[in-house]
Amino acid sequence: MYIKESVLFNARIATMVGERPYGLVEHGALAITNATIDWVGPYSEMPKEFLGRATHDLGGHVVTPGLIDCHTHLVYAGNRAREFEMRLNGATYAELAKAGGGIVSTVNATRKASELQLLKGALQRVDQLLSEGVNTIEIKSGYGLDVATELKMLRVARRIEQERSVRIKTTFLGAHALPPEYANRADEYIDFVCERVLPVVHKENLADAVDVFCEGIGFSLAQTKKVFEKATELGLPIKLHAEQLSNLQGAATAASYGALSADHLEYLDQAGVNAMREAGTVAVLLPGAFYILRETRLPPIKALREAGVPMAIATDCNPGSSPVNSLLLILNMACTLFRLTPEEALAGVTREAARALGAQNLLGTLEAGKRADFAVWDIEHPAELSYNVGFNTLQQRYFRGVAV
Repeated sequence: MYIKESVLFNARIATMVGERPYGLVEHGALAITNATIDWVGPYSEMPKEFLGRATHDLGGHVVTPGLIDCHTHLVYAGNRAREFEMRLNGATYAELAKAGGGIVSTVNATRKASELQLLKGALQRVDQLLSEGVNTIEIKSGYGLDVATELKMLRVARRIEQERSVRIKTTFLGAHALPPEYANRADEYIDFVCERVLPVVHKENLADAVDVFCEGIGFSLAQTKKVFEKATELGLPIKLHAEQLSNLQGAATAASYGALSADHLEYLDQAGVNAMREAGTVAVLLPGAFYILRETRLPPIKALREAGVPMAIATDCNPGSSPVNSLLLILNMACTLFRLTPEEALAGVTREAARALGAQNLLGTLEAGKRADFAVWDIEHPAELSYNVGFNTLQQRYFRGVAV
């Protein structure tokens, strides 16, 4: 039931701000008006102006900001289970792509699918994330690689907000792979993306950011820069798939354009770390892809940590390299595979994930003025979110101040 003004009390609140670990507030309370947090702190210190409001006892449970999955590709058709099997039998990611598999196989299926079919599949994946306390999801295009399908994917992503209580951020990833009709003509395809597709995407207000797959099996640094120049001209923020399989200096280049984030980063070097630090570009780590591809080279976590580069984590939910629909599982993977602390991991799906989407002024922490997006967990300490595997302790999700 919607209540305009309310107070939620009797909770351990992980605000994710301040000097204390997790910004933890014991015996805490939140005062909310509509979709906005008015005040957070110990209930005993609550200002008198909020004391007459309707109240709700949270039963001593842990409250965190609503989780944010800041890197997904969850609008697509088909699946690539057969490729997963081939990979386990020895085929590499690059070999699968060269054989016509990989991203292009999903492109073929997505081009054939209707908007309704894409929406139905996407909602199944979205519902799984919502069941784990996720309130905000970034969704990329990039399985169309033509005008009609890229627009179709982005329209479906936007429509999800009408179907579910969730916040969607969309990213145009037309430069994801080379479509068959542009075989051996990558420069021409980039021209097509910049001059034919991106302007239409922008005109129809379908993208909140622009991304590129900068990699040996993707697009070169020069081609990436061309997309960045067009995005900048249109006033769209940029992101980048960078240094996943090799080091093309993509992260440093993205940082030079003021990118919101550079994602993957297994092959990131110190120069890239330094550039990201100077630009405030977030490192989005994707342990699901690292796990599924059975990679052995870790992102430079120590260097990122020492440089103070914000580290977000995400599912990278996609049908090929990360068919992972659980952000809670990613929390554990980030700790066990990448050696993040549980506090860093939780920050990576709240505070830093919001930063990776350029939404840090509204989301990611629990403090006055932020959106009243939070999750209530049946646990005793926030570290349990990273500790548990295959066990969902969500008790209640609040979106814009309303229990859903």
